[in-house]
Amino acid sequence: MGIYDFTFYDLISRNATAFGGKEAWFEVDDGRALTFSQYKESVDRLACGLQKFGIRKGDRIGTIGKNSLEYFLLYGAAAALGAIMLPINWRLSADEMGYNLNDCQPRVVFADREFQESINGLKDRLPSVEKFFNLGPAKGEFSDFQSLLDQGDELDPVEVHTDDGFVIIHTAAVAGRPRGALLSHGNVLCADMHIDYLCRLMPQDVHLNILPLFHVGGLFMATASFHAGALNLNVSRFDAEQAVKLIAEKKASVLIEFPPILASILEEHEKTGTDISSLRAVAGLEAPATIEKYQKLTGGSFYVLYGQTETSCLATFGPYNDRPGSAGRVLPMAEVRLVDDYDLPVPVGMVGEITVKGPMVFKGYWNLPEDNVYTFRKGWHHTGDQGRFDEEGFLWYAGRKAEKELIKPGGENVYPAEVEKAILEHPAVLKTVVFGVPDPKWKEGIKAVCQLREGKSLAAQELKDFVGERIARYKRPQYVEFVAKLPTLEDGTVDRARVKELYGEKA
Repeated sequence: MGIYDFTFYDLISRNATAFGGKEAWFEVDDGRALTFSQYKESVDRLACGLQKFGIRKGDRIGTIGKNSLEYFLLYGAAAALGAIMLPINWRLSADEMGYNLNDCQPRVVFADREFQESINGLKDRLPSVEKFFNLGPAKGEFSDFQSLLDQGDELDPVEVHTDDGFVIIHTAAVAGRPRGALLSHGNVLCADMHIDYLCRLMPQDVHLNILPLFHVGGLFMATASFHAGALNLNVSRFDAEQAVKLIAEKKASVLIEFPPILASILEEHEKTGTDISSLRAVAGLEAPATIEKYQKLTGGSFYVLYGQTETSCLATFGPYNDRPGSAGRVLPMAEVRLVDDYDLPVPVGMVGEITVKGPMVFKGYWNLPEDNVYTFRKGWHHTGDQGRFDEEGFLWYAGRKAEKELIKPGGENVYPAEVEKAILEHPAVLKTVVFGVPDPKWKEGIKAVCQLREGKSLAAQELKDFVGERIARYKRPQYVEFVAKLPTLEDGTVDRARVKELYGEKA
């Protein structure tokens, strides 16, 4: 490790010194707690166990499970060894989990008990995996997590650099295929510092850890809170009643969320009268009415943002009240430029593709060199998103480019092509177009407009269930409309723009 390097494991060591006996993590489900020094001790023991098993720098560690202390310890142990975490979205179907695992060839996989049956069915398709371990406090049929902690604590030093890979998070499936975005230690630490600075995170803060650790938002808010010396108050699943009680009892002060989390918390607060005034900072994507209601009820601040996994969660950020409706201003250590189809900058007020430079930009897509060349052309990361800057430097999001059309139900990323592929596997469907529509609960919902084969009939719920059996259930269309004939272009292909014009106004 060079004298100028700083990794997530260096942060763990730094915090063990700076905050030693202060509580770093509290596991709500079972009451377990670790101080910053105890966290480092546990990380060292786990890293030692993994090292004795044979995990080396650059090896991938697959994880499938709900948020837990064990999950966050694995991030620390991987950082110590220079290994790369591969967190898998547990909401995916078994086949989707298998694809993401096999894409990155992990040597070991950790899984919660509830997902082990699915993983057992995939073992023949995961030739790189040498051993399966239990993840989380509950016992399962895989090897015991605790056994890795009992191997001793004499860790052989590993040379790990700031720019080394730390975590691979698969993005939504472009043209039906997920891509693994490789993020470095430097990416994570840069995101931490931005969040800490812009949200004014301090050691006295308490982060209610709601979003999953496989999601860039959940992971980076947890690491940013850890970085600041704050307490991570961890829950394995979101429950509004529990969340409101925790805010009141533990004085939770910050969280990151996607719809309908905040609305559910506010509804529970109004129903019970429980005090949630400690919740001073909330960040995420939310409807204006919910944001304004939260701020009025608590006096807290809501922070808006634009970003993606490839930009370590953030590219722009700021208080909602600074410019309601915008995505905030460019980060202190970022450059954002809007360009046309020829990669030429567009004037202020004009819509262009959002391109990003800076230490938050990811290292590239795993084993996809051609995609990386295209994404990083002209020395900028091309997001596929569109936006415009106003005269005062606020970014206004303007949707996806046609080549990367995206739907975001409740903060998840869903590409229409993936849903369309699943729908077209149904023998009754001839053609379909999938797109996003306004949704009161999820902010954006998924709608499918379908043309059936001649003489065939199909119920909307039947199609939803069919799709839910093939891809993650959150990718199922919430709305289905059958039409006699989809409009087409001169070449015979479906006119997507016309379909959305005709059927996109209402769900």
